[in-house]
Amino acid sequence: MSLDNKVALITGAAGGIGKAISLAFGAAGARVFLSGTNEEKLKDLSAELRAEGVEAAYKAVDVRAVGGCRELVDAAVQTMGSLDILVNSAGINRPQKSEDVTEENWDAILDINLKATFFLCQAAAKEMMKKGGGKIVNISSQAGLIALPLRAAYCSSKGGVNQLTRTLAVEWAKDNILVNAVAPTFVVTPLTKGMFENKAFLDYVLGSIPLGRMAEPEEIAYATLFLASDLANMITGHILTVDGGWTVQ
Repeated sequence: MSLDNKVALITGAAGGIGKAISLAFGAAGARVFLSGTNEEKLKDLSAELRAEGVEAAYKAVDVRAVGGCRELVDAAVQTMGSLDILVNSAGINRPQKSEDVTEENWDAILDINLKATFFLCQAAAKEMMKKGGGKIVNISSQAGLIALPLRAAYCSSKGGVNQLTRTLAVEWAKDNILVNAVAPTFVVTPLTKGMFENKAFLDYVLGSIPLGRMAEPEEIAYATLFLASDLANMITGHILTVDGGWTVQ
């Protein structure tokens, strides 16, 4: 699954899944442009990649505004010279009872998980159209396919990402831009570690996954790498679940 000399823009690169994707893409030969909100983590990851011989650069950008999305894509193209792959890995989740969801939390989740995903896709696609095509992989969630308690806004945002992925795949097929999504189950990351200290919730999660364990960030990265590679050149509009069997029950 080579990405030799392909330029990949990865958002949410400083997070657990985003970092795993960045490292996997770099190992596969990609030139990576990292983005997120934590500049120090981006700097450290960029240095880690360069130490492995990977061409890497970064820019901290707030993608909640449309202008930030365009700024980020422009920066990636100006720095790396082109854009072949976009991975939308940035996302947040703020579990709340539905009756307690605030407008602030609803807007924050939808702005980052769905709105930013769309406008990053739009900005990236315009660049990809100039060069005859490209690959977009959106990091969705099993929460876009099934209902999860305390996650009305999150499930709504990821359901939107799935439908957005399918729609863009159909619309941009003529431009040779392939758009797919990876939908993980719960993944062990520094961000999610705290929620699994609740034994009842941990038992619920593990009891819902036929394979009996949560996913590792690298397993999400490998699925993303496959969809970004030439091995997936006949796949578009697909939602690839990496969920240990949760959603087939």
